[in-house]
Amino acid sequence: MNTKEIILSALGIRLKNLFCKISEQEFQRIQEIRLRANQPVMIVKDSGFWFITLGGHLSKDIEQAFRTDPRDLADTLQMMSDYSIYAFEEEIRNGYITLQGGHRVGIVGKVIMENGYIKTMRYIGGMNIRISHQVIGCASKLLPYLLNEKTVFHTLIISPPRCGKTTLLRDVIRQISNGIPPKFNGVTVGVVDERSEIAGCYQGIPQNDIGMRTDVLDCCPKAEGMRMLLRSMSPDIIAVDEIGKSEEIYAIEDAMNAGVKLICTVHGSSLLDIQRKPVLKELIDKKIFERMVILSYRNGPGTIENIIDAGSLKSLTGS
Repeated sequence: MNTKEIILSALGIRLKNLFCKISEQEFQRIQEIRLRANQPVMIVKDSGFWFITLGGHLSKDIEQAFRTDPRDLADTLQMMSDYSIYAFEEEIRNGYITLQGGHRVGIVGKVIMENGYIKTMRYIGGMNIRISHQVIGCASKLLPYLLNEKTVFHTLIISPPRCGKTTLLRDVIRQISNGIPPKFNGVTVGVVDERSEIAGCYQGIPQNDIGMRTDVLDCCPKAEGMRMLLRSMSPDIIAVDEIGKSEEIYAIEDAMNAGVKLICTVHGSSLLDIQRKPVLKELIDKKIFERMVILSYRNGPGTIENIIDAGSLKSLTGS
């Protein structure tokens, strides 16, 4: 199924009847579909926020906007879980569901606690359907700065939200896994995909192209997953998205001490921004990473603002 067919199959009947009128070409430009109880449906695409009208057209006029009611959210959750919400309870407990094709749906509502832990979520109040866009080749200009003979440099990708860091990381993984003829042979990559965003696994099978030598631990905590990969899969490289917890830093150091290269991303707008966070500052001060890549949205998602040699803190791009 194409992107439009997958998203339509996950929507409740009233929403499906609206979105089916949007062309496949227009669907390819949509980044997020935000559904909130008793609020207008909001579409995020490359040109900003839009509403969808009762006639199924995109508009900037809020007066024409279709408003989601709680029934639409309940129907949509039933469709996404194939009428078996219980089977998806572990994902719902973590605040999201992953659809076929690697599209991820964030969920908010009333959280149910048990013995101090989140048990599940009830009375769903909103959803954010984040449409996965794999951009094959988007890392090609970056990779020459990351390759180190037969392996890669330890790399940290720093990016604000929605600036393409996961898309970039995914293509880095794909290319180093497959190999880049004639100079770089493919290597074994282990991916800890805690929130199913990199590989976009559906029932354990990656929906995104992440290369033929890549092994994925899906929905696994990063720190534990890195150690599991070290014990069982003999990776040359481990890739993880959005590091920041102290236990993840310890696991990164364990992997590096075992001779495994790391490619990680972290939320931040600059190197200075990262250095303000004590756990991450320690990583920078220890010069654990050899390359740091700064992204922005200045020229659209995935704009590379700077590539820094972490040892000297000098720019490799002249920025």
